[in-house]
Amino acid sequence: MLKQLYVGLPLGVLIVAAIFINFFSGWDKRAQMIINTDPSLILVVIIASLLIVVFITIFSVRHNWDLNEQRYKELLARRDENL
Repeated sequence: MLKQLYVGLPLGVLIVAAIFINFFSGWDKRAQMIINTDPSLILVVIIASLLIVVFITIFSVRHNWDLNEQRYKELLARRDENL
């Protein structure tokens, strides 16, 4: 089970890292003003980032499970066809 988590975890962390780089780069002055006026927004962004990583990890595990199940059903159908 832990091996399956290694597939989605780097992707989720990469997406969150891109969001943080975009968020803190300062290219949008209005977003920078909002960050400075409301410090609780940082907490919201951190919680949302954790949720994004968890969602992508769980989604990728289930997606890989579905792909493997589909391949298994195709192999069973091919085996029954040859018998």
